[in-house]
Amino acid sequence: MALIPSFYLDAVVALGDISPDGTTRYHSTGFLYGWPAGENEHGQKVHRTFLLTNKHVLEGALTRDCALQARFNTQDETGANTYEIDPTGEHWTVNLDYDVAVLSVNTMRLDADGIKFSVFHAEQHTFTLEQARSAEIAEGDGIFVLGFPLGLAGDERNYVIARQGVIARAQDWLKEKSRDILIDASIFPGNSGGPVVLKPEVAAISGTKANDRCVLIGMVSSYVPYREVAVSQQTGRPRMVFEENSGLGKVVPNDVIQDTIRSAVQKLPSSTRC
Repeated sequence: MALIPSFYLDAVVALGDISPDGTTRYHSTGFLYGWPAGENEHGQKVHRTFLLTNKHVLEGALTRDCALQARFNTQDETGANTYEIDPTGEHWTVNLDYDVAVLSVNTMRLDADGIKFSVFHAEQHTFTLEQARSAEIAEGDGIFVLGFPLGLAGDERNYVIARQGVIARAQDWLKEKSRDILIDASIFPGNSGGPVVLKPEVAAISGTKANDRCVLIGMVSSYVPYREVAVSQQTGRPRMVFEENSGLGKVVPNDVIQDTIRSAVQKLPSSTRC
């Protein structure tokens, strides 16, 4: 029995840079997010699609003065296409307060190029803060982190790595004291910008709700480092700082993602808004 809908994996994108030897080095993750954009002439709901990643991923590309390379799998499953994205482009919308950057995506081009892709639809596959409260999301609930830790994106195609964990601290988010969620999961370089989804459960302890949905709750921002300082016995001054992964990770919640997308929609030309 699959716990993660297979199409979620098709929404996850590997991001990287071109190395001096001409190969692409994948260093982070992005994913596609569908935002409601009204209805078409046939009364069918339509969505505007955005690529999401961390603000620090975009800033890193700007610092290195190089284009981001975004790799998508092809429909025929024989390989992947890589698209060059200008990190200085005016079409990016960056959240000034939180680690989120979004870019409007032309899905018609992806269709024309035979790309296999999917999206997290805002109204179907995600939990807002109010929905999380209603579902009684709490510490200890299971989650999956999707992405490409350590740049392990696959040789020919994107093969998403899913790692399990739990929500470590959510009360400050649920009570609107913070806009961070802490998770206990293995987060490494390469996971930045990857989606975090709830793990469905079929049972719960008496008096609580069982969550039977696998929905997006946020995006990986960073791991929380553990630092230990080595002090000189002779001078009493710090000589070296050792830093390790504590096993805790910071997640930007879906509400922040949606706030950033609303800002992106407002920047679009009036003729393309719904």
